[in-house]
Amino acid sequence: MLAAYAARFSPDDPAGALEVGERPAPEPREHWTTVTVRAASINHHDVWSLRGVGLTEAQLPMILGCDAAGVTDDGAEVVVHGVIGADGHGVGPREPRSILSERYPGTLAERVAVPTANLIPKPAELTWEEAACLPTAWLTAYRMLFHGADLKPGQSVLVQGVGGGVASAAIALGAAAGLEVYATSRSEAKRAAAVEMGAVAAVEPGARLPRRVDAVIETVGRATWKHSIASVRNGGTIAIAGHTTGDPDPALLTRVFFHELRIQGVTMGAREDLAALMAFLVRTGLRPTIDSVHPLARAHDAVARVVSGDQVGKVVVTA
Repeated sequence: MLAAYAARFSPDDPAGALEVGERPAPEPREHWTTVTVRAASINHHDVWSLRGVGLTEAQLPMILGCDAAGVTDDGAEVVVHGVIGADGHGVGPREPRSILSERYPGTLAERVAVPTANLIPKPAELTWEEAACLPTAWLTAYRMLFHGADLKPGQSVLVQGVGGGVASAAIALGAAAGLEVYATSRSEAKRAAAVEMGAVAAVEPGARLPRRVDAVIETVGRATWKHSIASVRNGGTIAIAGHTTGDPDPALLTRVFFHELRIQGVTMGAREDLAALMAFLVRTGLRPTIDSVHPLARAHDAVARVVSGDQVGKVVVTA
């Protein structure tokens, strides 16, 4: 089958470490189901893998991709939940949690095998491309907003770094749920896009907000951490799901404990969260912002788009 995979590691040119070619199709496995992929999406997790973070040389070549939507052999239209081993389904109770493309081949392929319990019916209202955006970035944003930060309608949130999949999802989801959403970006065009997604205002990184917010959605790390700490109210929450610019230095721990801030880490979410997220989209009419769509044979272009940082929303690959 055709697949896009990490053939080597390249910290400086991650897209150059990706190859597209023939790989073995999934073999039958008890309590697992093989899905014919219709669409998948690119995440920063794929970029980090190509840089050599989270994988070893012995695991190469590794098919990348954390999320997908597709069809089972019996014709069911499904969305793939990419977290493996969190509750033992399909792997046993002692296997540690992993994400597709870390221990098991990922979704940037014509077919992917996952534990049967990880398949969630795809709502007919969502296209394949829309559904493929949800299991990583949108699920993470949903979990950060409504579980990690425990936000309620009427509260306020700052989303750092417009453009990435998690950030754009957090803006749209927050606005649809009645939150007062602020956003940051160095790009004037991305700030305008954030307002179109539902933010009440978008400012340059580091700019002062009209007031301190109840929570911050943080996926950037070092470049925005000081601003996140300064922008959240006393007793507020910073929900963090990544650090694309590296670990904060300094961590500003004095301000964390003096202002009684809560730092909540989030990694994706549960199957129940993904089902609830899809129901939310169906009821509200909200849909993911899709930056671009690329055929699987051109997966290199899709990864390069994410590496560039120029995208607004999700970059999708169709099989």
